Amino acid sequence: MTDPRPVIRLRPKTDPRRIRRGAPWVYENEAVTDRRTKALPPGTIARLEDAERRPIATVAVNPNSKIIARVLDLDPEAVIDEGWLAARLRAALDLREMLFDAPFYRLIHAEGDGMPGVVIDRFGDTAVLQPNAAWADVLTDTLTAALIDVTGVTTVIKNASGRARALEGLDDVSTVLAGGVAGPIPVPMNGATYLADVEGGQKTGLFYDQRPNHAFVARLAKGTDVLDVFSHVGGFALAALAGGARSALSVDGSAPALELARGGADLTGAGDRFETLQSDAFDALTALAEEGRQFGTVICDPPAFAPAKPALDAGLRAYEKVARLSAPLVAPGGTLTLCSCSHAADLTQFRQASLRGIGRAGRTAQLIRTGFAGPDHPQHAHLAETGYLKALTFRLLP
Repeated sequence: MTDPRPVIRLRPKTDPRRIRRGAPWVYENEAVTDRRTKALPPGTIARLEDAERRPIATVAVNPNSKIIARVLDLDPEAVIDEGWLAARLRAALDLREMLFDAPFYRLIHAEGDGMPGVVIDRFGDTAVLQPNAAWADVLTDTLTAALIDVTGVTTVIKNASGRARALEGLDDVSTVLAGGVAGPIPVPMNGATYLADVEGGQKTGLFYDQRPNHAFVARLAKGTDVLDVFSHVGGFALAALAGGARSALSVDGSAPALELARGGADLTGAGDRFETLQSDAFDALTALAEEGRQFGTVICDPPAFAPAKPALDAGLRAYEKVARLSAPLVAPGGTLTLCSCSHAADLTQFRQASLRGIGRAGRTAQLIRTGFAGPDHPQHAHLAETGYLKALTFRLLP
């Protein structure tokens, strides 16, 4: 029987072994982009062949993206239907149920879970889906049905915000796909309770990736005053308060995020030890230093300053500035945790920028831990982008 799917063919100079060994992407300059290929609707499922017409894999095609094909399955005959989606979801769910006692986690971490461009965060009976690749956007209804069937969630929300969808040529219209929610969802994590705004909040409403780093910093913060800058809904601050911190100050530019942080502090039973400051982070760091404030535990978890290679140099300067401005706020013997979620800045570059900033502030540091995203964010062996998060904890010497 003739395969009705279109064929995408690699250029003669493109080595197919990279794909056969697990690389998940085919770039536009690696494939034959003739008129027929360019006319394929974004999200088309196709068969990938090498230049000798030998089948390699089943791929999803988007002629509008620099990543023209995403590998879905190394079986060239794979059928991408609800059953295929359900199998990937079950495999991901099995891992999370081994890791966590409660259904609050990242369920699908894109290529790391074999579903390119797809992010799903779970909040109990609610799931937030980010179909950041064209194939997943086309199959949103089928994916939603499989998600409900496999996990038993009753509400599914499509979040269409973010840079990734724009790069795929997709819209930014978010919607409720099934069920509904009435306000922020309480999320238990590391002994604290967070409030996730899954409809109007940033990205899916909460960042699960920092969970192990929150826990480590909370141990260090016991009995100390905590400064959590770029705090979002209270990430490090609430975990520290739950772990016995004396007090915590959360700084963020978003008033709605800080309101959720205040609500989380109250639910955690630590509202009387929690303060917020709505401010530009750099302005706040400067002002606190001018006031002579110091804290036993300081954390800076900014947004991605270097989301892509063109922004790398500026991003590294920004990370250095964060370190330089925050180091004076750390009491002698206290700790400073600096984070980066930038794809383009690797661990070595980020560590060097952080140490330059600490040194320019006149402080001496010990690096006591290097942290990464939690195990519900599995890395794809061939894709550095899936290991984006870095968290460096320094002890600043007297």
